[in-house]
Amino acid sequence: MGIGGSIFLIALGAIFAFAVEADLGWLNLSVVGWVLMLAGVAGLIVTLHFWNSRRRAVVTPVREERVVADRAVPVRDDRVVQEYREVRRPDRTI
Repeated sequence: MGIGGSIFLIALGAIFAFAVEADLGWLNLSVVGWVLMLAGVAGLIVTLHFWNSRRRAVVTPVREERVVADRAVPVRDDRVVQEYREVRRPDRTI
């Protein structure tokens, strides 16, 4: 339902329960107002519960950190090996 819908139901229920003085005979608007307010509070609690459960941090196992003493430039037989990379872009034909 969301927070907005829950607050709307609470407000609408409060209007029906406390502000409206209409007599419909077969429908008691005060009871309708209290039911709407309870539904809004229940929706708000459920929404906040799901929001809270989504925001929990996931605990991951501790990983061992290793320091690798590799050279930044690979060396082979005391010679520096250079990389050559050729990037070809496809021809654009329209």
